Amino acid sequence: MLVLLPPSEGKAAAGRGAPLKPESLSLPGLAGARAAVLDGLMELCAADEEKARVVLGLSEGLRVEVAKNLELRTAGARPAGELYTGVLYDALDLASLDTAARRRAGKSLLVFSGLWGAVRVGDRIPPYRCAMGVKLPGLGALGAFWREPMAEVMPEAAGDGLVLDLRSSAYTAAWKPKGAVAERTASVRVLHSQLVDGVEKRSVVSHFNKATKGRMVRDLLRAGARPKGPAELVTALRDLGYVVEAEAPARSGRTWELDVVVTEIH
Repeated sequence: MLVLLPPSEGKAAAGRGAPLKPESLSLPGLAGARAAVLDGLMELCAADEEKARVVLGLSEGLRVEVAKNLELRTAGARPAGELYTGVLYDALDLASLDTAARRRAGKSLLVFSGLWGAVRVGDRIPPYRCAMGVKLPGLGALGAFWREPMAEVMPEAAGDGLVLDLRSSAYTAAWKPKGAVAERTASVRVLHSQLVDGVEKRSVVSHFNKATKGRMVRDLLRAGARPKGPAELVTALRDLGYVVEAEAPARSGRTWELDVVVTEIH
């Protein structure tokens, strides 16, 4: 099982260990593209702080993040699973998993990134600011930039097993499963169900959507679940107590779409 995750804007401070070693990152086929984005980002931030702030979509209060991007080659790095601190990662809580579950996480979790393309949770990277929606001078929109290199490496990374796609829309732009891989891929939407005047209403709540996805991945890792395809994933999630609605795609070469329905927000 390969689980595709979005990154988070929230990140821990730089680590105290060695700085970034690009050659040590997973998916080495992305090395050239990573170097191009890293060079472009650092050139932008070094040339004009105000322009960089605008291009990166940072508020005035986050101006300091521009300067931090200039330290990407020298700042202490830490495992990506420790670096990201957003809602999904707080719910996933990798640090508290037992040894076997952490080992499974290291093999199965892949985090998409505007700067790195995609990394595994054990890959050591420094804190950065560069979302997939950014348009870097000379490279253009990163979602489009990453499509070709990701198309080269992702089929091999996916292998012949299930792909559980939990990415947000900005990050799905960088790679969309095709053909046989798509047929083994399941994307998940979390819906909050509540009764309003006796009528069920369903809605997507961003914060809760992320938290539920984090807990769902955590539960699968703890259980040692090994679903081979979307249908087996539905069974595994139901066995873990989740309410899941799903139908097989009507056409070949399409991904499965799963709705996880919850009644409590926390």
